[in-house]
Amino acid sequence: MNQAGTHRQEPTPIGVVAKPPFARVPDPVVLFTARAARLRTLADNHELKSYLLFLAGLIQAQHDVQDGLAQPELPPPDALARAREFGMPPLDRTRFTADAVFDETFTGILARAQAIEMPQAARDALMRVTIADPVMRGQMTGNVLADAIPVEALAEHVFVAAVAQVHFARLAGQLEARSLTQIGETAICPACGGPPAASMVVGWQEAHGARYCSCALCGTLWNYVRIKCCLCGTTKGISYEEVDGAGGTAKAETCDSCRGYLKIFHQQKDMSIEPLADDIATLGLDLLMKNTDYRRGGFNPFLLGY
Repeated sequence: MNQAGTHRQEPTPIGVVAKPPFARVPDPVVLFTARAARLRTLADNHELKSYLLFLAGLIQAQHDVQDGLAQPELPPPDALARAREFGMPPLDRTRFTADAVFDETFTGILARAQAIEMPQAARDALMRVTIADPVMRGQMTGNVLADAIPVEALAEHVFVAAVAQVHFARLAGQLEARSLTQIGETAICPACGGPPAASMVVGWQEAHGARYCSCALCGTLWNYVRIKCCLCGTTKGISYEEVDGAGGTAKAETCDSCRGYLKIFHQQKDMSIEPLADDIATLGLDLLMKNTDYRRGGFNPFLLGY
């Protein structure tokens, strides 16, 4: 593992807009197919091939369940206006209550997951979620939304997280990106208030070289200053670690102030990078970071237990 050290941001190319848009809301029709396709590509000759293919199947189910599914309802306009006025996320996950659309999403994903090839332990977990009563499903959903998943039930919560991701991506996709604002000094999703799975330096024409964080729940992307800790907001003591020979597309951005790290992907070097999928596929970087005193700061429901 090499320490790359602090580096300066490259100048914006001529003809590219200097000020990038603050946020991009997800297109849930595209989000999950692109993520599943990326996982299938990454699975080739990967030591986690079986797990990546399992997730690709689950994420394909996330896409497929949307066919014919009613659109979830956003909070009323006055609530959205208050959230913007007070710098709060418009989708308040702390007050989430399951509705008919969420329940249909839940049932649909579990039904489609039955056809996915998976280890017996995962199939047993799927059965436990399938037969769970509404109260238990509500508790598991609450755990996912609070980023507080019990270790003894990680496998069950993978399926519940898949449901929550679809529902919140479909909610976030209805928001106006220009209405979203930064929340606090750390990297908090401006749509749902959650932590990022990872960040990436993008190669988009309107934001070349800018860094965007990616929400693990709703899939919203938001601009966040480079060489600044996403976890505590400091600009001091930031450095980078990477796996030898990895090509420089995936690094751990470490912070000496909070002793945390968040992965940063250089999408401008590889436009096929999808932050949630690549976060999973670069588990080797996390395993190397376990040999340091930095803690993982990104939240990815598909990487729990590592």
